Amino acid sequence: MTLAFICIATAIYFEARDQPAIGQAAVGHVILNRVEDRRYPNTACDVVKQGPTYSWTEDFPVRNKCQFSFYCDGKPDKPKLGGFAWKKAVEATYEALNHRELDPTEGATHYHAHYVTPAWASSKTKTVRIDDHIFYRWEK
Repeated sequence: MTLAFICIATAIYFEARDQPAIGQAAVGHVILNRVEDRRYPNTACDVVKQGPTYSWTEDFPVRNKCQFSFYCDGKPDKPKLGGFAWKKAVEATYEALNHRELDPTEGATHYHAHYVTPAWASSKTKTVRIDDHIFYRWEK
């Protein structure tokens, strides 16, 4: 597994492990859509870790201010390797990476849980709801 693969699988594991396979793959597509968008970092790991950091170190994110909440929520970011949820996240990562043309998010670069309404949602175009997540894209 490459570092990019591991970063995507870890994000899927923490952000969507309770979602169906299509919902997990959708999170992977959001990461890949951001990598392809000039407004975001150009690697999967940098996309997943994007957010403000403290001035004394770039390796320490400001709590609860990251693009992907698991990365800076203060909880450990090590998935339980070998478990069912990790295997599903790995499968979803494989699907997203190898089937870019089957993007169920229709080009989304953002998503959120259905029970919250972030301020940015009104400035994006809603593309689809998949289980507990609502997906959005920038208009080109």
